[in-house]
Amino acid sequence: MIEKRQEVNATSAEKNIHTDFTNNMTYGEYLSLDKILSAQNRLSGHHDEMLFIVIHQVSELWMKLILHETQAAIKSIESNDLSTAQKRLARVSKTQSQIIQAWDVLSTMTPSEYMEFRDALGQASGFQSYQYRMIEFALGYKTDHVLKIYQKDPELHNRLQEAFEAQSLYDVAIAALQRAGLHIDDEVLNRDVTKTYQDNESVRLAWLEVYRNTDKYWELYELAEKLVDLEDWLQQWRFRHMKTVERVIGFKMGTGGSSGVGYLKKVLDQRFFPELWDIRTEL
Repeated sequence: MIEKRQEVNATSAEKNIHTDFTNNMTYGEYLSLDKILSAQNRLSGHHDEMLFIVIHQVSELWMKLILHETQAAIKSIESNDLSTAQKRLARVSKTQSQIIQAWDVLSTMTPSEYMEFRDALGQASGFQSYQYRMIEFALGYKTDHVLKIYQKDPELHNRLQEAFEAQSLYDVAIAALQRAGLHIDDEVLNRDVTKTYQDNESVRLAWLEVYRNTDKYWELYELAEKLVDLEDWLQQWRFRHMKTVERVIGFKMGTGGSSGVGYLKKVLDQRFFPELWDIRTEL
C-alpha cells in the first residue's frame, strides 16, 4: 500500500513534464545529437574502432572547452580581472582531469585489437590535432613548423597562425606582475611572442616576491597556483598518453610519422611556467 501511494505521488508530481514537442525544440535538437552521434564512422568495421573514435572525439570536445576557458582567462587577466581568470582556469583544471581519465578507457584495448584496424588510419594521427596545438600556443609553447600540417585548409591555417602570433597565458600573467608594481625586464614585456618563452631572472624574482608576500599579492598568488595546476594536469595527461601508446603499440612509429613513444617522452620535458616551479626550491 505504501509503495502504491508513493507511485501515485510521484506520478502526480511529474504531471507537468512536457511530452508534445511538435512546435518546440527538443534536447536532441539543442545539442545537435543527430550530427554528433552520426560522426563515428568506422573505416575498418572492427568492433574496437568505435572505442578509438569515441575517445578521440570526446577528447577534442574537452579540448574545445579548455581553449574556450583559457582564451577567456587571457582576456580577463588583460583587463586586470584576476578573480574571473582564476575561476576560468579552475574549470580548465577540472576539465583536464576528465580528459586524463579517457586514457584509462582506451587502455582497455589490447595491441592485437588495435592492429586489426590501425592501417585504416593511414597517416592520420593525434599529432595533427589542431586544438592541441592551439592549447600549446595559448600556454606559450610556439613551434612554427607544425603550422605546415594545416596548409591544406587555409581557414584553419589562418586561425592557427593568429593563435601562434597571440600573447600566451603566461605573457599576460607576467604583464600583470608588472602592473602590480613588480619589476619585469623590458626584454620580457616586449619579447617576440612567436618564440617559446624562456625563463628570466626578473620574472623569477617577481614571483618570489608574490609568494613571500601572499597577503599583499593575494590575487597574483592565487593566479600563480592556478597556472601550476594547469601545467601539472597537462603533464599528467601527456604522461598517460605516452604510457597508453607504449602499452598499445610499444615503440612502433606513430601513424603520422613521429617516433611515437620516443616523441611523447621528449615532450614531457617541455615547461610552460618555469619560474613558478623553480621558486619552490627557494621558499
